[in-house]
Amino acid sequence: MELKDLAVALAIGLGTIGPGIGVGLIGKGAMEAIGRNPEASNQITTTLILSIAFAEAIAIYALVIALIIKFV
Repeated sequence: MELKDLAVALAIGLGTIGPGIGVGLIGKGAMEAIGRNPEASNQITTTLILSIAFAEAIAIYALVIALIIKFV
């Protein structure tokens, strides 16, 4: 195994830990908010989806970096 392969594995592995934890915490917060105020579930759901998209964008950046390391 080359050092480049190790760099790719670390880039995608470490780059997805944060967004994975973040999405879990976002979902937890949204479920607690809906439990406390069910009438606001539409607004909470909209914010939830937007927040998850931002968190997942970081994982996509990690994937792009890993692909750049692999093929360049």
